[in-house]
Amino acid sequence: MSGFENFAAEAASIELELQRKGVALGIDWEDEVQTRDLARAALACKPGKAGCNFDDPIEAARFALFGLAHLMLHVMQESAGEHIHTHGGPVWKAFARALWAEHDIRESGRDTE
Repeated sequence: MSGFENFAAEAASIELELQRKGVALGIDWEDEVQTRDLARAALACKPGKAGCNFDDPIEAARFALFGLAHLMLHVMQESAGEHIHTHGGPVWKAFARALWAEHDIRESGRDTE
């Protein structure tokens, strides 16, 4: 363990970045279909295999959003290791629900990809 970390501040920072990327990408976090599509793409993203064009601001924002999903998981894992339940705000929760739902589909073998 790394000692004292302000997990709530980290979650708030990630939440803000999720909101910003959502605005840039035109994401309606209350639209379950759109959020699930985004979660599916995030889970399918393979950075080493992706030919992400970072000159395209939309593609760069989308890739950054996928990185934020990884940071969400990391913060939750670290805080859980210290017996602290950490989560962000409504955008974090909407994205997390969609990620878990898509993860569960993949795990159950119902994935169509």
